[in-house]
Amino acid sequence: MKLRTTLITALLGSVAMASAASAACETTLRSSDTHPEGYPTVVAVQEMGKLLEERTDGRLCIEVFASAQLGEEKDTIEQTQFGVIDMNRVSLGPFNNIIEETQIPSLPYIFRSVDHMHKVMDGPVGQQILDAFSDHDLVGLAFFDGGSRSFYNSEKPINSMEDLAGMKFRVMQSDMFVDMVGALGANATPMPYGEVYSSIQTGVIDGAENNWPSYDSSGHFEVAKYYTLDEHLIVPEVLMMSKTSFEKLSAEDQEIVRQSAKDVVPMMRELWAASEKESEDKVRAAGAEIVKDIDKQPFIDAMVPVYEKYVTSDKLKQMVADIQATE
Repeated sequence: MKLRTTLITALLGSVAMASAASAACETTLRSSDTHPEGYPTVVAVQEMGKLLEERTDGRLCIEVFASAQLGEEKDTIEQTQFGVIDMNRVSLGPFNNIIEETQIPSLPYIFRSVDHMHKVMDGPVGQQILDAFSDHDLVGLAFFDGGSRSFYNSEKPINSMEDLAGMKFRVMQSDMFVDMVGALGANATPMPYGEVYSSIQTGVIDGAENNWPSYDSSGHFEVAKYYTLDEHLIVPEVLMMSKTSFEKLSAEDQEIVRQSAKDVVPMMRELWAASEKESEDKVRAAGAEIVKDIDKQPFIDAMVPVYEKYVTSDKLKQMVADIQATE
């Protein structure tokens, strides 16, 4: 908690100074994030803005619009493709129906651990996925952490796959995630992130699935106190830029943008790890009931039809093999 607080205080202080000087920037890039101020992904992009301002002598700055000010993720993706938004931080989930390569790191239980995910996304498979964005009017810049996603609900502790039967869970707007929940015997309801709290509160859905910081910062633990650490997904998040906006920059500034995005990744990961611990401590203290020791093998076995449906081409099969072979 002290680590995260110290880092965020320092970074936000530098961002505040950068914002005061941003009026002098030749170009201010508008960047979207659904998460609130202080969230690791938001802080990381703000720090990237500081690097850009320094490295371009004030030619480039970033203004981050947090808390879904520019819209929910699905809407902001389209705005970024059209160049209305310059930059965007989005989970890979909403891209699953747009860029097939993003389906692979979104597969349930594809990663053995967060460290395994880092090695994969920092390597050739990760670069292959970033490169795929170029065919969709976007430029993939870097991958951020999205943590391990697990189920939480307002009804009861989930101790086994059988406990999920018939329950209604919100998922991101991704066909794969709908099929994943269905394979576990539950019912998936795709909906924007911002609608989840009220939907749980009013009984439209029983719960959702997400990581520790989102479970905390969204306040979902207030209305869904049962959290089961099945860790079915370790989905990276992507920072990308509108190709239209990117191509307006000089070749020199394009390279500075790419490098600055990569340079904030280690800091983002450090913030993320501290944020996870702080969020876990907070929701436990608030009375959330955490189910930690759960047999994941039945969950993993249930994913066979999901893999069969989505890993169909030789290219995607090779990506899965490359991920599994990564030590």
